[in-house]
Amino acid sequence: MIVEERVVSYIHSLDSGNGEFLDKLRFQAEEDKIPIIRQETEQLLKVLLRLKQPKHILEVGTAIGYSALVMAANVPEESKITTIEKYEKRIPLAYQNFQDAKMEDKITLLEGDAIEILKTLTPAYDFIFMDAAKGQYLNFFPEVMRLLENGGILVSDNVLQDGDIMESRYLVTRRNRTIHARMREYLYVLTHTPQLQTSVLPVGDGLSVSVKIGAKIKEKIK
Repeated sequence: MIVEERVVSYIHSLDSGNGEFLDKLRFQAEEDKIPIIRQETEQLLKVLLRLKQPKHILEVGTAIGYSALVMAANVPEESKITTIEKYEKRIPLAYQNFQDAKMEDKITLLEGDAIEILKTLTPAYDFIFMDAAKGQYLNFFPEVMRLLENGGILVSDNVLQDGDIMESRYLVTRRNRTIHARMREYLYVLTHTPQLQTSVLPVGDGLSVSVKIGAKIKEKIK
């Protein structure tokens, strides 16, 4: 855990919830050990969505559809969400949750490998949420940059790996070293790409928030 557990518990105690359907869905996901967005990360995500008021949202990593439904509840009525998932066992659950929440017209689920699907999508999205296989973030990045419009926001979840990301690779378990190295490189790319302004935050399992500033704005800054 990045932030002291009692601090996180206190933050959780302040959460007013998302309504009966989503609150039950969170409880069930946690009971079934299905990975969904952490509660404190969700709180920040909702604030970012309310500030940005995006119209075209792309999510990479649907799981059971929880975060897509949270986003749908915190954006304008006309906003549309496209979400990508390849894990076959979770796709039917996501479809069912979208239907039960009466959000199937607002949320489009694309089934398959995100790397291939991203290549088929057309710009521009004004908000992109990355919450898929952590070792693939670097591979997603070129297409994500192509799809994100100037002024758009890219949110990447789980980027600090419960604090392991700051450790030497030799202090990380052998099976996690590849993901550790790729995530460190991803964070370097995020923070050193001239077209992005990025903040890495110790929220949840680590969250990065990037704004695509674009070439014209970059020239003005010079």
